[in-house]
Amino acid sequence: MIIRYSQTNAPLSSEITPESIYHERRSLLKSLGYVGASALLSPYIAQAAESTYVAAPERSNVPTWLKQQIQQRQLQANRTGEALTPYESVSTYNNFYEFGLDKSDPSEKAGSLKTEPWTVTVEGLCQKKGTFTLEDIVKPHALEDRIYRFRCVEAWSMVVPWLGFSLADLIKRFQPSAEAKYIEFTTLVDKTQFPNQRTNALDWPYVEGLRLDEAMNPLTLIAVGVYGRSLPAQNGAPLRLIVPWKYGFKSIKSIVKIRFTATQPKTTWAIMAPREYGFYANVNPAVDHPRWSQARERRLPASLFNPNWQPTLAFNGYSKEVAAMYRHMDLRQYF
Repeated sequence: MIIRYSQTNAPLSSEITPESIYHERRSLLKSLGYVGASALLSPYIAQAAESTYVAAPERSNVPTWLKQQIQQRQLQANRTGEALTPYESVSTYNNFYEFGLDKSDPSEKAGSLKTEPWTVTVEGLCQKKGTFTLEDIVKPHALEDRIYRFRCVEAWSMVVPWLGFSLADLIKRFQPSAEAKYIEFTTLVDKTQFPNQRTNALDWPYVEGLRLDEAMNPLTLIAVGVYGRSLPAQNGAPLRLIVPWKYGFKSIKSIVKIRFTATQPKTTWAIMAPREYGFYANVNPAVDHPRWSQARERRLPASLFNPNWQPTLAFNGYSKEVAAMYRHMDLRQYF
């Protein structure tokens, strides 16, 4: 069945995330001296258990080589068996603190981000170091649509058709040394393009990381697009990470540096609130956030009268593919 969502039915941000959770996470920022600020896109189609969809609008500054590569992408079936979250929700309800603390800030302010040209620096414990253009990074890889569940630590979720390639394939090109056990990612710092970087909202730049075996898992994706087009700026253009069994804050956006290390990276949220946001951040309904339950989640689109609650799945439904990596770990301690 095809369901069409009109703009008049678009959920308000306060209607999607329960207000208690929304304000509690904001209160953490404010308690540390951080203050946040308080889209018009055409409707798109949500479909269940199919890999086809109406493609999103394309950004005007996408290079020709990337447009051509996207057109040649491989389609994957929707193995989640769940309806896709409409593009209007995927592109207007975002956490991207470089633009602001409210969910609407990224889509409203993302026009300031310039993604062409773009470079990525690779350093640390690897053989192939250097600074690479976006074309250097992306063009050697065949792109594919992957429909993944996406679960935020704030207890809301989506089902998103990402477009990208396996991170493992990229890592192999850089030939990490035997001493490399982790991989670290860093977001662009540019106060002219990211207005909220002029504040103390976070300790910029935003940094995230994975254990190397997590990064090499076949599910881990470098995303360059969504809904059949290149990434909008508010979704992390031009290059972001997607780790579908982890909470969304692990999926770092607008990547400009990759570093291979022997020790666990010091990541932004784990530094800022270590009791609340651990390094691993695996989706786990049995381990609550200190200020709210993780046993259920609110699937977008949702509203005050249709909250769309559903049970949270262990590892976000990807236990078969990833649980073995943590079989000897206490997931309450290593959360």
